Amino acid sequence: MPTLFERIISGEIPSDQIYQDEVCVAFRDIDPKAPTHVLVVPRKPVRSLDDDLDAALAGHLLVVANKMAQQEQLSNGYRVVINCGEDGGQSVDHLHVHVLGGRALDWPPG
Repeated sequence: MPTLFERIISGEIPSDQIYQDEVCVAFRDIDPKAPTHVLVVPRKPVRSLDDDLDAALAGHLLVVANKMAQQEQLSNGYRVVINCGEDGGQSVDHLHVHVLGGRALDWPPG
């Protein structure tokens, strides 16, 4: 069964997509935790960081996360988060990178 993100990538579920290339898509989170909350999701169905993740894909996702921060004008700073596993807060079994900003972010996060 396809994950929520696979269904978003295929267009089955609409999203507020702000970027796409041959490797990934980026869209606004429907339950934002900051004024700007973008998800960068690989097209390839990689379950989590615990899966067999290649360096090229991981690097590309981080480069795109930075592009999204620039595009969203997060010049005062931003946070990039990758949750891994249930205890790590991963709610969808498809690797994704959160880009959060638009306000001061507390530390520790939770």
